[in-house]
Amino acid sequence: MSRRRQADKRPQLPDAKYGDFVIAKFISTVMMHGKKGVAETIVYGALDKLSKKAGGDALKTFHDAIENIKPTVEVRSRRVGGATYQVPVEVRTERRQALAFRWLVQYARERNESTMIDRLSAELMDASANRGGAVKKREDTHRMAEANRAFSHYRW
Repeated sequence: MSRRRQADKRPQLPDAKYGDFVIAKFISTVMMHGKKGVAETIVYGALDKLSKKAGGDALKTFHDAIENIKPTVEVRSRRVGGATYQVPVEVRTERRQALAFRWLVQYARERNESTMIDRLSAELMDASANRGGAVKKREDTHRMAEANRAFSHYRW
């Protein structure tokens, strides 16, 4: 890790279809091996399928799903006098979004629909309705933080 200064944040352009910065970031998370065109096809296909299924605005459903997945607290390991404690800490805004994206893609890939478009749209539908693997992961994270609340005085 560099000791000089923190790296500058590079501005990200909004996505082509919706003009939304969050979707542009999400496309980058879905992308594998630098195949951005494939990732765009997957995300836009999932959003199209979502708008047909939900019968409403796909963008609003997407943002609702992301809000339902974002964690507010997590546990981080802290070593104090030979013992390691799981200390609950609040999650920064950027990390909340990154974790939500990561969990959403992870649990969409684990689903057993035939194509990634189907998997992602189904996971987004579930997340917007407060169910599914990604929402369960957030609840587990919150439960872990709640269980280790006694060690919150070790926060740094």
